[in-house]
Amino acid sequence: MIQVIKIGGGVLENEVQRNAFLRQFAAIESPKVLVHGGGRLATTMAERLGVETQMIDGRRVTDKETLDIVTMVYGGLVNKQVVAQLQTMGVNAIGMTGADGGWMKAVKRPIKNGIDYGYVGDVTEVNGAHLRTLLNNGLTPVIAPITFSAEGLLLNTNADTVASQTAIAMAEAMRREGDETRGNVQLTFCFEKAGVLSNPDDESSLIARITPETYTQLKADGIISGGMIPKIDNAFTALERGVKSVRITHSNQIQGGTIIEQA
Repeated sequence: MIQVIKIGGGVLENEVQRNAFLRQFAAIESPKVLVHGGGRLATTMAERLGVETQMIDGRRVTDKETLDIVTMVYGGLVNKQVVAQLQTMGVNAIGMTGADGGWMKAVKRPIKNGIDYGYVGDVTEVNGAHLRTLLNNGLTPVIAPITFSAEGLLLNTNADTVASQTAIAMAEAMRREGDETRGNVQLTFCFEKAGVLSNPDDESSLIARITPETYTQLKADGIISGGMIPKIDNAFTALERGVKSVRITHSNQIQGGTIIEQA
């Protein structure tokens, strides 16, 4: 099995939570890939530099100054902190963005309904064989959510999407190699909550399983909304394209949380 785990920036900016999560991640014996966010830290850095942060429906508008900041924070500060810490835990981690090895390409998101998100990328191509080569050589990729375009532009890309596309690429690469386990890949989204909650303020209100049918109803009832929607959409996309299992869980319990399943 290959495990692809996405960790939210809120966990990484908390030293205690980050240490606890990375110890769990380091203890995973199977090949693994870590995808990280860092939005809150990018916002803090932007404030220090006097750059205004613009958000539309919870999504960051990335102008040129903001692109420079997220590249420095995601691809530099956060990525290398995580890589260095994993090295002390016995994990031979290697930090990278989508541009490294040319493994994740994207296009600049087009203006739609008058909304211009700037230098934001929509993933178009993923070369899972590159990551498989790293894993086969005992390296653990730590991926910052920066992709690149055919024109050489760096693009800020949603970390949940990067994680989902990474898991899909791993599954497809394994199938091409003749692995009959349908690319035995597990995708896990870790953040500060126990999983998907029916009441965001009540950790005991965990929704244990979500199927397409229950997802439609939960959205209609307003129980699932905002940033949780693209996360679950990415989960279902991964399942549809060969990833074996997906869960959304707390950073301190990688094998817990909400299971996303097709039926």
